Amino acid sequence: MNMLIEWDKAISELSESDDIIAKIIADYPKEKMEMKNDTLHTLVRSVVGQQISVTAADAIWNRLNDACGNSINEDSLLRLSIKDMRKTGLSNTKSNYILNIVNANLSELDWENMSDHEVSDELCKIKGIGPWTADMFLIFRLGRTNVLPLGDIGLVNAINLHYNNREKLSKEELIKFKDKWSPWCSIATWYMWRSLDPVPVEY
Repeated sequence: MNMLIEWDKAISELSESDDIIAKIIADYPKEKMEMKNDTLHTLVRSVVGQQISVTAADAIWNRLNDACGNSINEDSLLRLSIKDMRKTGLSNTKSNYILNIVNANLSELDWENMSDHEVSDELCKIKGIGPWTADMFLIFRLGRTNVLPLGDIGLVNAINLHYNNREKLSKEELIKFKDKWSPWCSIATWYMWRSLDPVPVEY
C-alpha cells in the first residue's frame, strides 16, 4: 500500500478506533506526511537525525545542503572531506556513516518488491544504519503503512504523554500499540510526532 494514497482511509479508521489519536488528527486537518522518492536523501537525513531533536537535525541538514551546493547527492557528498562535514555540525562518526551509505550502491536494489523485514536486513548491513534508520526509510522513502518504530524516543514520549499521563510504559505495553493501530502504525506514529514537534518530521 502507498501511504499517501491511503492517508484519508487511515485517519478515518484510526479516528474511529482511538479517541485519543482522533483528537490529535483533528488538530492537523490539512497536514500529511511528505515522502521523498530518493533513497540517498532519506538515509542521509535519517543519519543526521539520529539521537537529536528535529530542530537540531533541520539546522545541520540545512548546513550540509549549503556545503553540497544546495544539492545533496553522491557526487556532492563525496567532494566533502570529513572536516567539511564536521563544520556542518555532524560528528566524525556520523560523517563516516554518511560516506558508508554513499558507497553502498543502494540505488541498485529493488526496494519496492522487498518485504519490510528484507529491507531492514539489507540496510542494517551498512555500518551506521540500525533498526531506527531502517524504520525511517520504510516510512519516509517506501511509504510502508504499518511500521511502529519503538526505538524512536519521540514516539515513545508521545505515547507516554497521551496514553499514560507522561508515566513511562513498559516495552510490553508499548508493543500493544502495534495491534491497536495496525494496519496504520506509520500514520499513527506521524501524528504522535506531530503532537510534540513544532514542525512536521520528515526524512
